[in-house]
Amino acid sequence: MTALQSPLALLGRILLAFLFVPAGFGKIAGFSGSVGYATAMGLPLPTLGVAAALVIELVGGLMLLVGFGTRIAALALALFTVVAAIFFHAYWALPADQAMMQQLMFNKNMGITGGLLAFAAFGAGSWSVDGRHKAA
Repeated sequence: MTALQSPLALLGRILLAFLFVPAGFGKIAGFSGSVGYATAMGLPLPTLGVAAALVIELVGGLMLLVGFGTRIAALALALFTVVAAIFFHAYWALPADQAMMQQLMFNKNMGITGGLLAFAAFGAGSWSVDGRHKAA
């Protein structure tokens, strides 16, 4: 292990959690608006989908942040991120003049998924709840 692994893993967890945790709180604050958006996008069972999304974003994001159950949280968030990309950034189904931004958003989601899969594969690092349990 290099001297940078633990601080970089912590920074990576913070940055990824910074995406998911506020999004989860945003869905709580604007639940009906989120359901309306999900309905407009054709998400099946939009109320259930938004409720599940906010739980995954909040719980998974907080677990990732502190490094508790990191591998499972990262896998759940990765799956969620891929599903969100498919439902909300389906650039392939849009006219060319509208597709570019959605393709960028889709690709962004795939990049985020890559980072999450790295945490699923390698864990949270030693500066985490998981790391403290491993050392004990």
